[in-house]
Amino acid sequence: MSGPLLEIRGLAVVFPTRGGLVRAVDGVDLEVFSGECLGVVGESGSGKSVTFLAVLGLLRPPGRIEAGEIRFEGRTISGLPEAELRELRGRAIAITLQDALTALNPALTVEQQIVETIEAHDPDLPRGRARRRILRERAQELLRLVGIPEPARRLAAYPHELSGGMRQRVMIAIALSCRPKLLIADEPTTALDVTIQAQVLDLLAELRERLGTAIVLVSHDLGVVAEHCGRVVVMYAGQVVERGPTAAVIGEPRHPYTRGLLRSIPSIAEPERPIRPIPGQMADPIRPPPGCRFEPRCSLARPACRLPIALRPIDGGRAARCVEVAA
Repeated sequence: MSGPLLEIRGLAVVFPTRGGLVRAVDGVDLEVFSGECLGVVGESGSGKSVTFLAVLGLLRPPGRIEAGEIRFEGRTISGLPEAELRELRGRAIAITLQDALTALNPALTVEQQIVETIEAHDPDLPRGRARRRILRERAQELLRLVGIPEPARRLAAYPHELSGGMRQRVMIAIALSCRPKLLIADEPTTALDVTIQAQVLDLLAELRERLGTAIVLVSHDLGVVAEHCGRVVVMYAGQVVERGPTAAVIGEPRHPYTRGLLRSIPSIAEPERPIRPIPGQMADPIRPPPGCRFEPRCSLARPACRLPIALRPIDGGRAARCVEVAA
């Protein structure tokens, strides 16, 4: 495997509030390699989405990157001026946001929303009538690529006129309009029924094979990640608590939080197995525990868990943030 396409080192993202400084992301390290599908999982509030909004420079003020470095193709992109980040977005790194109905502009047609993205990032487009024809043809081709039937007719539709699955496909088409090297799919199956979820995930897998685009699949669903991702990063309370090859992490989880996530998923193979939710609440992001942030909810906690714990390497390219893992 060659060097990483995207590399994040020691990323910390904070949001000042009246109650104190919210540490939404605190010391995250991860890599994404060309052509791979990386899964990033964790419950709501774990810092998954904020991590990748920081990568794209899309944090809303007063949120800011407090520490760390983000590199893309070996180039440091954290701290770039807005004009340079705008060049990077769409052309090299694209994102599909949660809930396509709210992410798409309700006042613009599908064609207008695809075309404006292409125009923003393609300086080689001709002028005049040829420009309009080329843009329309490319928009149709993108809808065809993501499996939308009758693409010429769908271009004139507004988001509210499409089904949830079609809106998600339009979002993916917009993200792919400039053939990015990395696609961040943030909860791409939110609010979709199970059949449509499967279709969208299969589409992402097909596009990755056909176009060679690396994909980061951000999800709270370990089952989805298990089926589609070669590697997985598990996040909790703003930190990476476990990472490694997906089959190994799911087959033999080394962090109690990962085990808790797996126990809370219904099993078709073991329908009689009780579902065991993780007790307690997510750690306070303003005043997190000094050691393992999962310690207040962990049945295996001991005094050593109240001391700072680093992400410790394990054989097979794995790592876990737990005192049970040998250094």
